[in-house]
Amino acid sequence: MGTMAKKINMLLIETDITKQELAKRLGTTPSNISGKLKRDNFSEAELQEIAKACGATFEGYFIITDTGKQI
Repeated sequence: MGTMAKKINMLLIETDITKQELAKRLGTTPSNISGKLKRDNFSEAELQEIAKACGATFEGYFIITDTGKQI
């Protein structure tokens, strides 16, 4: 399981939401969610949707190490 999939699983545990409930909230199937978690294959838009479905926010950005600037 990849890094983002681990974070999503942690989010589900923290918010007490099952994968089945997440699938329902996203209008998809539990098997689709499980497959995406196994492949660790999420677009930023999907991560935003997952966050919203869990009552959270997702902030994806790069930070330039030398300057600390966020992109």
